[in-house]
Amino acid sequence: MSERIRLDIPVVLPDVGIAADRCIARLTALLAAHEGVEEAHLRNSTSAETLPQLCVHYDPDAVSLARIRDMISTAGATITDQFGHLVWQAEGISHQRRARTVAETLSASPGVVEAVVSAAGMIRIEFDRQKTSEEAIRAELDRLDAPIITSETASASHAHDHKHRKGDHSNDNDAEGHDHAHGGIFGSQTELIFALLCGGLLASGFAAEKLTSAPPWFSLTCYLAAYGFGGWFTLREAIDNLRLKRFEIDTLMLVAAAGAGALGAWAEGALLLFLFSLGHALEHYAMGRAKRAIEALAELAPRTAMVRRGEGQVEIPVEDLVIGDTVVVKPNERLAADGFVVTGRSSVNQAPVTGESVSVDKEPVSDRAQAASRPDTVSAEHRVFAGTINGPGAIEIAVTRLSADTTLAKVVQMVSEAETQKSPTQRFTDRFERVFVPTVLALVMVLLFAWTVVDEPFRDSFYRAMAVLVAASPCALAIATPSAVLSGVARAARGGVLIKGGGPLENLGSLTALAFDKTGTLTEGRPRITDIVPASGVSESDLMKIAVAVERLSDHPLAAAIVRDGEQFLGGQDIPVASDLSSLTGRGVQASVAGKIVLIGKAEMFGHDGFPALSSQSAQTIEHLREQGRTTMAVQIGDRDLGIIGLLDTPRAAAKQTIARLKALGILRMIMISGDNQRVAAAVAGEVGIDEAWGDLMPEDKVAAIAKLRAEMPVAMVGDGVNDAPAMANATVGIAMGAAGSDVALETADVALMADDLSHLPFAVGLSLSTRWVIRQNLVVSLGVVALLVPATVMGLGIGPAVMAHEGSTLLVVFNALRLLAYRDNGGGK
Repeated sequence: MSERIRLDIPVVLPDVGIAADRCIARLTALLAAHEGVEEAHLRNSTSAETLPQLCVHYDPDAVSLARIRDMISTAGATITDQFGHLVWQAEGISHQRRARTVAETLSASPGVVEAVVSAAGMIRIEFDRQKTSEEAIRAELDRLDAPIITSETASASHAHDHKHRKGDHSNDNDAEGHDHAHGGIFGSQTELIFALLCGGLLASGFAAEKLTSAPPWFSLTCYLAAYGFGGWFTLREAIDNLRLKRFEIDTLMLVAAAGAGALGAWAEGALLLFLFSLGHALEHYAMGRAKRAIEALAELAPRTAMVRRGEGQVEIPVEDLVIGDTVVVKPNERLAADGFVVTGRSSVNQAPVTGESVSVDKEPVSDRAQAASRPDTVSAEHRVFAGTINGPGAIEIAVTRLSADTTLAKVVQMVSEAETQKSPTQRFTDRFERVFVPTVLALVMVLLFAWTVVDEPFRDSFYRAMAVLVAASPCALAIATPSAVLSGVARAARGGVLIKGGGPLENLGSLTALAFDKTGTLTEGRPRITDIVPASGVSESDLMKIAVAVERLSDHPLAAAIVRDGEQFLGGQDIPVASDLSSLTGRGVQASVAGKIVLIGKAEMFGHDGFPALSSQSAQTIEHLREQGRTTMAVQIGDRDLGIIGLLDTPRAAAKQTIARLKALGILRMIMISGDNQRVAAAVAGEVGIDEAWGDLMPEDKVAAIAKLRAEMPVAMVGDGVNDAPAMANATVGIAMGAAGSDVALETADVALMADDLSHLPFAVGLSLSTRWVIRQNLVVSLGVVALLVPATVMGLGIGPAVMAHEGSTLLVVFNALRLLAYRDNGGGK
């Protein structure tokens, strides 16, 4: 089913004056390339009063409105305040069928654009603020006996601007009381206790009937009481389904139990309800294990922080921290906030957030004010994250993010959202069920009238029809995929990998091709100057002074290397002041020094678009350096060459081993794409074990390259999630490295490797392969049991054995999925 959303262009892109602006074309191309988006186009206004609109057609099962917000945000746009985004944890949702009932009821509510509910009780809602409100949605959930126990509200202007309310955390003391109030008189265990009471009453009634001379009314009373306890939760679910004009397994079980009672087979009816309610309760328990694995992430960060106030220290709740606070962290304590180290040295165990197995050494920044002005550029040896564990040294950190905006908080929120994203297999099984259930009902209706054809009493025909009803109900099929996805996403998050839903989780394991960006992905991303070759009549110092002056104004990795190594080379010499920097995307930069135009960039930039050509000497130098695998930057002032600077970015230590492990996992084709010269790209690719290298690519060429690859086969794009965002959006799966602390990387990627460590990629691919294998196993079990039970019940198998096999298969697929929580990467040991 396709949904549409329309956004006013002046709101989406405030700086765009006309609808024909190139930004619109880039935005629509970015959206249309993404899986689940069927079409993105401009809807022109029909009158002068009507604003032009961006119209997006999308499949809500494949991509959420929140994800579309992320993509629009990645394109440098904002989104209208009209649509609200809620992510809530609800009580009273313990299985897939209940989740589907709540989701469909919410979706039918006025103003709700999308409502998706996971079997673990996570709810994601997109709503139109002009037609409904958060309070109205809460009231509807209370009516459905699915009250909210944890809530995160994202503002419409940004998909991850979350407001955490005090007392809404799942591990608060009041949360337990809330659960007790709504879960029943025994709290969250009410369903299991009711099932056991049903079983006890069934056993008592059966024993009294068969083994004693108790009056018949005693056994009947026990059976009726068993009906009450066993059917309590089932009846509630059936009523909700009937309101939606839908027959689910809960309704069918009640019909079967009522039919058994009408025929006087009270014991069999009570047995049916006992086994069904016990199966539900155990399924609830098993799914709770996967849910607790995700909730454990939220509990990593401490609830209080020790903050320096003047000469003293005071302990405050983490919600009261403000940016700029100085937090004191004692040895072996968990860090309470994201920030950078200002005092002390220590090693920090970052495994809870990034999955890194080795502690990372931390040291204070040299200039606190400068680091505070640009916190996102602070290097890894200074940056720390909430939820990580300090080592032996006491440190003090400057807070750079509020508690609701920490990397850990974003990961928890995104993992919660991922629970509600359906995988391709789940979308298939949902479509299958929509055809299969009516078919079963038709078969049952035929069997009800079998007594008119076969010489048997109506009682036997009715009993057989009810047995077929039970046997053919696709409970195991409904939970087979969601349980595996939930477990897989939870396990990935514990290993420092954020996977945004079942789609990326399944797709990653089906890929046979991977494309890598070079700089910062296969290489360290910290190039160093290896060669300084001045032109005739120019000294090395003169060349480096101009280069450093200009590159100080740029934030490109190559610019940072030139500034760092150039300042060290100059040793404190005076450096002129540059101004008016302009970036020539993918080629270089232009600035002004002492009134003269300075150009620094690739050789291919010169001699085109009005720029002076390089001298033959400079061209020969560049050719020679490229043969040695160097990245080259030519420097020109006015129309005179100053010289060539050669740089080398070393491949990551783990790159070669990672590529070998990926090949062992079945990735047949790997391509490195780079904006660097073809020979330099080929040299780096050969060093890490990649056969194909595509160099000389501008940013738009990378997008075209990924689109070309995707047309041939499914392909994943691995990059930093910032500069590579458009190319990643065009890939089947976009994978960002080093996403911890980078909002852009977290939002743009389908899969985010939290650590800046390439070795986590085989773990993600291996987990995806295991998840796909578990899903296939679950589908075989769920469909196989139905295929065996239906003929068996038609031939006379009773309701009791049918229910046992039915509930057994449901529990089997759930516990099979839970094996993913214990997945270990043989190569990386996660």
